[in-house]
Amino acid sequence: MPKLPEAVLRKRVQNEIAQVMRKTEHSVIVKDRTFSDWPSVIDIILKDSPGPVKRGDRVTTKYTHKMRVTITREYPYQKPIIEWQSEIFHPNIMEPFDGGYVCTKLLDRWTAQDNLFRFLIGIGSLLANPNANDPYGTCSCKEAALYFREHSFRPGPLPKRPEPKVRIIGEV
Repeated sequence: MPKLPEAVLRKRVQNEIAQVMRKTEHSVIVKDRTFSDWPSVIDIILKDSPGPVKRGDRVTTKYTHKMRVTITREYPYQKPIIEWQSEIFHPNIMEPFDGGYVCTKLLDRWTAQDNLFRFLIGIGSLLANPNANDPYGTCSCKEAALYFREHSFRPGPLPKRPEPKVRIIGEV
């Protein structure tokens, strides 16, 4: 598998993370900001991204989710490794205790021209649009597929965030 020169790879990953932070509300937590060791682990907290969760017998909406992205030395020729880390009730995303795998055509069709920002846009779409016809084989994914064959997922409005308080420091 081809590899980018390490300095080019490092700069590319830094630029992709900067793009995610600039164009989304998501939080990005990088274990090694210098990207001196590979694989590199990036935790992403998806915000304002409606996705289904099951609470008791009821399916409801959660707007914040966590996933781990592992970037190997072969990136972008090798797709990132994705591990879902928060509760979810979805036919195409495994619960963390089942492995946290994410089933998406974005990963199946990954090319060196793809990037983290476009991938995260696709994840947001997958979260809001469960595909009940192509579930993973885990019990929770099969249960979610059965549910979403009968019920459409209609996330409610985003919860309102409190307005930031203005603090004046010093004299005017």
